[in-house]
Amino acid sequence: MSIDKLDYEKLLAKYSNHTEAVELLKQYRPYLEMIPSIRRSEESLITMPLPVIKLHKVLLGQINQLSPILATSKTILLPCDLAYLMCDPEWKIKMGGEIFIFIHRPEEDLSDLLARWRQTQVVLDHDYEWMMPQYYRHIISEGAEHLYPLFVLFSQTPDRIKRGLIGAHLPFVIAPIHQTNFAELTRLDTPDERLHQ
Repeated sequence: MSIDKLDYEKLLAKYSNHTEAVELLKQYRPYLEMIPSIRRSEESLITMPLPVIKLHKVLLGQINQLSPILATSKTILLPCDLAYLMCDPEWKIKMGGEIFIFIHRPEEDLSDLLARWRQTQVVLDHDYEWMMPQYYRHIISEGAEHLYPLFVLFSQTPDRIKRGLIGAHLPFVIAPIHQTNFAELTRLDTPDERLHQ
């Protein structure tokens, strides 16, 4: 049974929501423990769907071995589905490692899924900063030293993908798919409601 695009879109929307992101990380405890303050998790965990970064000093080409052609910066869309950034709720600075979520996409096999993680590693091996959402523009956003992947699979994801991720020592969780009450999601997303949770 193949992955349905609507199921993928539902998970992308679901795990873009702060509350659901914490629930996702509860399924893999080492990452949950990276959140600076669970009680203030709305200020400690930044969710970024389809994240964008700015690379600094990008090599465009070379005239010869001694003369590289550098661009000052280049903006890149990362091949992951979401990035979760940790933030000190007191000092309002990004801290710790960065968690990258890879949701199993329709028609994607093991090599495609792994390649997205490997491409993310290669891109983030350079000096970079995050293109932060407007709400978090005040947070210092340089790149981190440690990158952590988490793969989100479906119950219908083929066993070969699960075996491959286990063999590569990469963590994954199986996402439950159920109907989301959009009115409830909207209520949780309003700033006033988040402050009183």
